[in-house]
Amino acid sequence: MMKLLFKVVIGVVLLLVLGVGALLIPAVQTYLVVLNLPEFPDWPSPKTTLVSEDEGEIYYATESPFDLEVILSGNGGRATTGLGYLTFPEDTVDTESLPAMVVLPGSGGIKPGREHEYAEFLNGEGIAAFVVEYYASRGLSDETNYLLRTGSVTEFDLITDAYAALALLSTHPRIDGNRVGVVGFSYGGMAARLLMDDRIHQAIAPTHPGFAAHIDIYGPCFQHLGTKKTNGAPLLTLRGTNDASNDLEACATRESELRDLGVQVTAVLYEGAGHAWENTQRQFLSESSPYLQGCEWRYDDVGMPWVDGELLLSYSPNASRAERIAARLRMGSQLGDCVKNGYLIGRDEKTRNQAYLDAAKFLHTHL
Repeated sequence: MMKLLFKVVIGVVLLLVLGVGALLIPAVQTYLVVLNLPEFPDWPSPKTTLVSEDEGEIYYATESPFDLEVILSGNGGRATTGLGYLTFPEDTVDTESLPAMVVLPGSGGIKPGREHEYAEFLNGEGIAAFVVEYYASRGLSDETNYLLRTGSVTEFDLITDAYAALALLSTHPRIDGNRVGVVGFSYGGMAARLLMDDRIHQAIAPTHPGFAAHIDIYGPCFQHLGTKKTNGAPLLTLRGTNDASNDLEACATRESELRDLGVQVTAVLYEGAGHAWENTQRQFLSESSPYLQGCEWRYDDVGMPWVDGELLLSYSPNASRAERIAARLRMGSQLGDCVKNGYLIGRDEKTRNQAYLDAAKFLHTHL
């Protein structure tokens, strides 16, 4: 009964912020967000270095910057204890210098058939895997309203988690820190591609050479960071021609921009494939699933996004996390016709198997 009541309250809050946001002053919107934001969990102290026996649940130190502007300013963001799941290939207890991959989930979080199963696939290819749990580390769960969840944790939080995981994995005696890559699905795929920007790399992990390989699996492509330099690591992108959440023209533009910077980009399109082909649910048209199409978010030099010449998020540089969340929740009214709903999602065994083969080929070449 209490869970049901809580969901009703959350629904009313989101209705107020999203539906009549223009009628509410930002301070009221922020107050409503504060009322319903869960506390960050009180978890065990994060590890700063790893030993040979370390695997399974790993707590590590990260931050929650929320915005690119915070990362580029050097302020870092709210100190956060992250959680990840580290697994190794079988019979490698005494093996040193293994390659590894950081795995970033999609906006729905860790899903049956996807992140942990992908880690098993990587282990089978002789690669260690670290699956990042980015929602729970910020007090959110599967029970949290989807819009509040995705509005509370951004791609820049994921990017920060990824670099923090890279730094920690590089201390593991069984992992070669120069052969750690990153793979992401959907929201996480977008993050895996965006974190190639050298400004982000230098702001978060300046003493590390960076990720050795990147895989973007059906990550949206509406964001133009204005990247001018990367560390030169290669990128593999995997997308379906029937996945409306991926604007293929925009994705081709993003990939071309990286090629112009000297990045080796391998782009694979699966004919007839939709979204989340690894998930265990049967494939269906998810009519209520939102996505963006026809809008390009162009980031200025300080890291703030603009759409059609208008600033998308407006607040002071020292804005609180709650103020930033409230602003992101209400920005739908600014995006207008760019917000679409409905795309093909769910299990596609043929595409899943081919995607595994394509990823394995890429990783054995570059890791």
